[in-house]
Amino acid sequence: MKKQLSQNWLISKSWLSFLIIILLVIGVFFRFVNLDKKIYWGDEVFSSLRISGYTQSEMKEQLGNGHLISIEELHKYQYPNPEKNTLDTTKGVILEDSQILPLYILMTRFWVELFGNSVAATRSFSAFLSLLTFPCLYWLCKELFKSSLIAWIAIALVAVSPIHVVYAQEARAYSLWIVTILISSVALLRAMRLKTKISWCIYAITLSLGFYTHLFFTLVAFAQGIYVIAIERFRLSKTSIYYLLSSLAGFISFVPWIWIIITNPQPEAVDWTNTKQTLFGSVTRWAGIFSRTFLDLGISPSDPGKLKIALIPFILIILVLMVYSVYFICRRSSKDVWLFVLTLIGSVGIPLLIADFVFQKRYATSRYTLPSVLGIELAVAYLFTTKITSISTKVWQKKLWSFVAFIVIISGVTSGLIQSQAQIWWNKLPERYQEYPKIANIISQGNKPLLISDTDNILPPIQMLGYLVDPKVRFQIVDKNHLPEITNGFTDIFLFKPSDFLKAGIEKIYNSKLQQINDLLWKITKSA
Repeated sequence: MKKQLSQNWLISKSWLSFLIIILLVIGVFFRFVNLDKKIYWGDEVFSSLRISGYTQSEMKEQLGNGHLISIEELHKYQYPNPEKNTLDTTKGVILEDSQILPLYILMTRFWVELFGNSVAATRSFSAFLSLLTFPCLYWLCKELFKSSLIAWIAIALVAVSPIHVVYAQEARAYSLWIVTILISSVALLRAMRLKTKISWCIYAITLSLGFYTHLFFTLVAFAQGIYVIAIERFRLSKTSIYYLLSSLAGFISFVPWIWIIITNPQPEAVDWTNTKQTLFGSVTRWAGIFSRTFLDLGISPSDPGKLKIALIPFILIILVLMVYSVYFICRRSSKDVWLFVLTLIGSVGIPLLIADFVFQKRYATSRYTLPSVLGIELAVAYLFTTKITSISTKVWQKKLWSFVAFIVIISGVTSGLIQSQAQIWWNKLPERYQEYPKIANIISQGNKPLLISDTDNILPPIQMLGYLVDPKVRFQIVDKNHLPEITNGFTDIFLFKPSDFLKAGIEKIYNSKLQQINDLLWKITKSA
């Protein structure tokens, strides 16, 4: 009988290994497929400007004088070139984007110089970084749970997790942030276990990397401090002392950039957080954010209400699963395990909850809650592994939880398939940018098209259109309250997001009529 059970376990284990390998392959495929198909949206355009080494003021000054501009000239400010070096890149971040930490920008600049400046090449660095999540997650689970099986289940969940796939395909620092969170977590647990000076030095280095990757990593580091203090029972033990010294070293390395943020604040970069939100709006927003961990059909604020209502049962089931996973790990695991998971979930989650519900702000976004998502995925992996493999679990319960795990995996795979074919997804603000591909298509249909706009629209709208229109399109950008000198030879002339002054001036000076195509685009239909 024991021999038969052992043989059955070996068979199931081999099937599990095969399934996880398949899911890993699918996850890698989702991260790299159609990298250049999705619209290169506003945040990514800003990333590319920073990578180029130019400042926004330099770009406006050089492009906004009314001369004709080709796609190549426009995109000069979107990738590295001999005129600017890494020092210029760092300077641009300091002067205009101090809240964006420089590590990812500098690393991406080197990547683009090696592999090219296409959209696919630029985004591929984030996709490559996301692959490092798998070994780091495995290592973390081994340190935390002392179980390779939980590690592989966690990897399977993350491989097809829609939220991980979405940010693996974006030219922003979120993939790197996830990796630094995992590495610092591993380094902390390892240092607490080994209690050696070198292990604490390694932890200090991982803190420094995290600090220079994302500003909210400071919240993760603070939560790690709470974890150490609680595990050490608020005693000034050897572990506590080494932790304080390592944290101090990591923090000191970040002090220069803190000074940069203080002396070069960019409050306009987070103006969107001042949007007031009702209690119901905050609740639905948070529900949507966390449900995307396992199911994401691309629903955005601009989608019909009926579609959102239809998803409510599925979202509620996912939320119940998450809450039960956290409850289960708190009841069944040791303090050093469940406390680590809770502090990781709460590191960013609690401050954002306070900002949203107490101050009625709108700080909570999927990209900011990634540490909380990682903690939830660890709890779910622990739940599935324990329920499916535990000797004390009844057969029918094992089958039930195996089915639940299967549904979660299928939800992720289905989400990835849909997302891989979409040109624009919820994270790229379709309510603002969904018309851009249509506009680009209209402009590109002309034989010799010209697009005229104001300097206020260079970044990001005009640069975004530069990735979408045909290379034959020419641009003409003028300063505010200035009119362009339109030359002959263009068959189709368009105005994009023109000011009232620009529209009135074109009609009067050139004796023209403007045909409004949509809210953003006008076409000159009659000219003297």
